[in-house]
Formats: sequence, C-alpha cells, structure tokens
Amino acid sequence: MKSIGFFLRDVWRLSRPYFRSEEKWSAWLLLLSIIALNLAMVGMNVVLNFWNRQFYNALQTHDFTAFMQLLFTWRDTKGSLPMPGFTEVVAVYILVFVYATYLNQWLQIRWRRWMTGRFLDEWLADRAYYRISLTTDEQAIGTDNPDQRISDDLRDFVSVTLSLGVDFLSNLVSIASFVGILWALSGEITVWGVTIPGYMVWVALIYAVAGTWLTHLVGRPLIGLRFRQQRVEADFRYALVRLRENTEGVALYGGEEEEKGNLIDRFGNVITNWWGIMLRTKRLNALVSGYGQIAVIFPFVVAAPRYFSGQIQLGGLTQTAGAFGQVQGSLSWFVNAYGTLAQWRAIVERLTTFHRAIVLARAAAGHVAPGSVPGGRAGAAESPQVAAQAAAGGPGIAIATDGAVRLEDLTLDLPRGGDPLLAHANLTFTPGQSVVVTGRSGSGKSTLFRALAGIWPFGHGKVARPAAERCLFLPQRPYIPLGTLRHAVTYPLAPAVVPREAVTQALMDVGLGGLVDHLDQDRNWPQVLSGGEQQRLAMARALLVQPDWLFLDEATASLDPEAEADLYGILKSRLPGTTVVSIAHRPAVAALHDRRLVLEREDGRPGRLLAAAASPAEPVRS
Repeated sequence: MKSIGFFLRDVWRLSRPYFRSEEKWSAWLLLLSIIALNLAMVGMNVVLNFWNRQFYNALQTHDFTAFMQLLFTWRDTKGSLPMPGFTEVVAVYILVFVYATYLNQWLQIRWRRWMTGRFLDEWLADRAYYRISLTTDEQAIGTDNPDQRISDDLRDFVSVTLSLGVDFLSNLVSIASFVGILWALSGEITVWGVTIPGYMVWVALIYAVAGTWLTHLVGRPLIGLRFRQQRVEADFRYALVRLRENTEGVALYGGEEEEKGNLIDRFGNVITNWWGIMLRTKRLNALVSGYGQIAVIFPFVVAAPRYFSGQIQLGGLTQTAGAFGQVQGSLSWFVNAYGTLAQWRAIVERLTTFHRAIVLARAAAGHVAPGSVPGGRAGAAESPQVAAQAAAGGPGIAIATDGAVRLEDLTLDLPRGGDPLLAHANLTFTPGQSVVVTGRSGSGKSTLFRALAGIWPFGHGKVARPAAERCLFLPQRPYIPLGTLRHAVTYPLAPAVVPREAVTQALMDVGLGGLVDHLDQDRNWPQVLSGGEQQRLAMARALLVQPDWLFLDEATASLDPEAEADLYGILKSRLPGTTVVSIAHRPAVAALHDRRLVLEREDGRPGRLLAAAASPAEPVRS
C-alpha cells in the first residue's frame, strides 16, 4: 500500500500544476463537464435497468400496447414516474456520449499542450538537456530517450489519466446507484439457518474481491514489463533515426552489416520483452475473460430460485441480473482495467524519473534546489552518480568588468571517475588579441571550449566574461536546425530579424554563393551540405551575429589550408572588433593568431596551459 501511495502522489504531482495554471478555469470547466456527462450516462443506465423490467414483463404477458409504448413513446407505470421509450433514451444517450468524448479529447489536447510546454521549458532551462546527456548513470534511469518521454509518455499520461479517472468515478457512482436497487431486488436467502438480506449484493462483493486479488497476483509483473517495453521501443527507434542521419558515413564505411546487426540486436530486445508481456497477458486474459464470462450467467443462476418459485417475473429476473452486472462490474473495475493500470504506472514512473533527472540537472547548475520541482519523492530511483553530479555543481560563469575573458582557478574533470583534465588554471584572454589553443588529441581542448561556453558541468572554478558583450561559440560539427536554408544560416537569430541581403552577402563572403537561390528551400540540409560547406555556413553565422568574442573549436578542420586562411582573413576584415579564440591542431591556424597556448597533459595527471610561439617551428602532433 505504501508503494501505491507514492505512485498516486506522483500522479497528483504531475497533474496538479495544470489545474492550477493560467488555464485552470477552462481546465476545470471541461473536466467537470466531462464528469457530468459521464454521470448522466450512469443515470440513463439506471433508467434502462427499470425499462428492462417493464419491457420483459410486457413480453411475458404478451402486452403489445406496452411493448410499442416502451419502444417508441412512453409508458404510464400507474403511480410511479412514466417510463420513457427506448428510442428517446438512446437518442439522448448517443448525444451525451458524443459530447463526453468530444470534450474529453478537447481537454486532452489542451492538457498535453500545456504539459509539453512545461516539460520543454524545464528540460531546456539551464541547459538541463545537455547535463542529462552527460550522465554517468549506467542504468540511465530517467535520462534515456527524452524525446520519447516528452512526445509519447506525455500523450499517454494525459489520455490514460483522464480515461481511468473518469471511468473510476463513474463506477463509484454506478455502485452507489445500483446497490440499493440490487438490495431491494435480491430479497432474502436462508443458508444453514442464517437469513441473509440483500444476498446478491454480498455475492457480487465476494466475487469482485476474489477476482481483484487473483488479477493482481497474475498481472503484477506487467508493470515492470511495460516500463521496459517503453524504453526498448524508444532505443530501437533512436537507432533507426541515427542511421537515417548518418547515411553517408555508413555508406562510405560500408557499415551496412554492422548497422543491420545493431538494429537486429536492439529489435531483439523489443521482441524478448514483448514475449514476456505476451505470456503474462495470456495468463491475465485467461483470468479476466473467464471472470467476465462467468459474470454474464452467474446472476441468473443466483436469482433463478426466486424466479422458479414465482416470487419474481421474467422482467424482475432480468432487472436483477442487470443490477447485479452493474454492481459486480463496478466492483470489478480493477480487474477489467488492470492492463491499462499497468501501462499507466509505467508511464507515470518514466515521467517522474525524467522530471527528477531534470531537477537534479538544474540543481547542479545552481538554479533549482533538488526536490523543489514537482515530479516524485526525493531520492527515489536516483543513482549515486547522478546525485553526486547534482551536488558537485560545475565551473561557474562570472562577470568580468574589464572587458577580458579570464579563467579563475578553473579545474575541469572528466564525467567518469572525476579525473581532472585541467587543474587550477588562471589565464586572461585580452580583448583585441586573437588566441589559438593547441594540444594533443584527448588533452581536453574541446572540454576547455565547453567550459568557456559555460556548459561543462564537471569541475569547479570560474570563467569570467563581460556581461554586456556578445559571445558566439562555433563547434567543429555545426548544428543545422530543421527548416529552410535561410533559417540554418541565421541560426541562432530568427530569420525575420536578418535582412535577406545580409544573408546573401554572408554566404557569398564564405564561398557559398551558389546556395543563395536555395535560401527558401526546406530540405535535409545536414545531408545535402558537405562537412566543409557546413563549416562555411557556420562562419556565415558569425558574420551575421557580429559577436564581440568568437570562440572556434576546430571550426575549419574540414577545409583545406588555403580556404582556412581565407576564412580567417574574412573574419578579420568583416569583424574587426571581434576577438577570436580558436582551438586547432594545424600549425597554419596558429600562424593566423597573435598568441598561442598549448594544453599539455600526461595520462593520469591534470593538464597545463603553457604559452608558446605564435608560429611554431614544428607541427603540434595530433
């Protein structure tokens, strides 16, 4: 029961914010309307239960007039409320059902839209998405496939929560409505000298309790299996997306067999887990199906003695069976909904662990305290590695008042094991003086680049940057967003704020004039453009942004030395007020800067930043 309590608390924490948000009035209005319409359907079931009695009595007595009245108009029941015709009841029932479904779908899409926006805001805030991607948690609890959790799990959470919640409430009202009817219809029965009033109510209760216990016993493993199925399906889909995004690399390597093997292995995990679900579902279905089929005939068997003794007519028998079915079905809600409940619990667990990972990532950035954002009980499903990362923090970004960029006692660690890449570095980058940082592969140059950008979460110390000045960071592999070529060139600026003439000039300056006529085309540009063209496009972004500080991490590595020199020359001429800090291997790049630093690091020991000649006599080994 404690576990169920925690689970329901997680559901409440996920659901509550929407119904307290800026959309709370429309949300509550829709929810209450849905509940009211579903309760109206319960009321009509009560009416149909009494109609059923009148109808079958008319058949038993061969009363044709009553038969026609009960079908098409209404029937005077002599002192009681008139019984409406079946046609009227069904017409109203259809109308109520249609609008209950329509409003349910309306609330679903509004709730999902709000939750998606909220999760995206928190996932992207403080670069939590980046910190989560660097997790060292081998089980990846809460961190695997964030795209699947935001897309599929949020959709399923909203739809299943609404469906189960409204259905559960309807069943509670149905029990309250039909228990009294069944109690009155059951009469008494004497067993071993003991008279039991309303005996069919007790039979329904015993039947439902036994079925619920057996169903939970058989179906409990489905919860874990459903959780894992969500993950392995997402892993397989992600592998397919990775192959689609890297078709050229796979083709050049001739790696089709290796990719096929990887995809088959991942799909094998899907199949293996699915077999587990199949076997468990087979047992559960056998129990639930047998339980349901017995429930159809069971009330007739129990009520038959009163019918054959003449205490009730055929209509009374059918009404009793119908009331028994409503009570027993409502009491057996857990049995009938167990498969959906198992799926629901898996969805909630994936969302709460993901939300918890976001909280920890933002806490590591120093913006959110662990546990302050709803999403689960503190400490649950957290690995020691993830908790340690949250507590460790990372290098901070400070404000430099003298216009320089400085490293202040900066220590950078590796994600795994915490081995230092750089220890207690103090260095100043002076405005107007271009600097190149070289060093062997694996020495930590790209990590230094990330620390300068303020995104590396492992280590301590500070990077001081001028607050009023713009900084632009260009990695070796440029990010090309979805959309038109113009969007790709202006990123991270919005295309609407950059004049077309400026975009055209920037492309021509970096040697991509041939793409000007394709600016408004929406294509898969990462596959259309070569590596060198993508790096030229990134340089065009720098010309458009016109930053005060431009940091480059092997940003021209895919170009030949002449093109590389040309681009640096263009940067110097077009952006005379921009200070360039480059990370590179080639000695030719070092010759294009005023100052050169070397990051030296021996295995197992932290690296050091050392000054070197601007034009080295020998190439830096890579």
